[in-house]
Amino acid sequence: MAFPTQVKIVEVGPRDGLQNEKTPVGTEVKLAFIDQLADAGLQVIEATAFVSPKWVPQMADHAEVMRGLRRRAGVRYPVLVPNMKGYEAARAAGADEIAVFAAASEAFSQKNINCSIAESLERFEPVLAAARADGVAVRGYVSCVLGCPYQGEVPLADVVRVAKALYEMGCYEVSLGDTIGVGTPAKARAMIEAVAQAVPVERLAAHFHDTWGQALANLYAVLEMGVATVDSSAAGLGGCPYAKGASGNVATEDVVYLLNGLGIETGVDLEKLAAAGRYINAQLGRAPASKAATALAAKLA
Repeated sequence: MAFPTQVKIVEVGPRDGLQNEKTPVGTEVKLAFIDQLADAGLQVIEATAFVSPKWVPQMADHAEVMRGLRRRAGVRYPVLVPNMKGYEAARAAGADEIAVFAAASEAFSQKNINCSIAESLERFEPVLAAARADGVAVRGYVSCVLGCPYQGEVPLADVVRVAKALYEMGCYEVSLGDTIGVGTPAKARAMIEAVAQAVPVERLAAHFHDTWGQALANLYAVLEMGVATVDSSAAGLGGCPYAKGASGNVATEDVVYLLNGLGIETGVDLEKLAAAGRYINAQLGRAPASKAATALAAKLA
């Protein structure tokens, strides 16, 4: 297949990028970061997660973040919810789009959310039903699609089964996550090929981590197969919690630079995006984990 002419980038920095950060990030800083991302042209920005503050302290201000958003026309601000309680809290705070999260690995599901894959999908049924009644769009995430920190290899049949279940449950899009960043282009291609038999390729998104430096190569491989939605994190925010010291999310700046080079439209201004990355990294006291942002800074110096 040919490359898509346009790619939608789902910016996950404010949620997936910040959730494992040990340095507390204030609500006003998060809001300024989100606003700068919108200013750079990103049209889908995952704002926060309505999860227990006990487990994810960085997301404890989820309601304040949602109420403080300076919403822009044409920009969506989805939030992650783990269950019905999270959904109700998100709706009370003004969320109009949500995401739910399942794993393709039985071991990861048990370790991460203390239940089986089947039980996690059951938890989402009332959430999807309520969202349907409320006219709320739901996106589905599948983690560990190319490997698991606990069980190693993850059978493709399990990835297909979970992605299909989320899609049939009512998720408008299913994001396939290489949670520990172990995938390679051939494996990424085979995974998309398998899932596309059950879920239309135009309803699939790639969420690749860069732990082993393969994320851009993997993205290139699945773009060739017609995947036209990519999850990424400004400045490469979000280390891999399962590999000490390793990078996690692929940097949005690097993705945009790749897509620009392929002549694929994103609507994102790379310089403004890099400025947003520098802003949040200044708050965290470190340099961006993005090759493109680093090169751009050197060029502008």
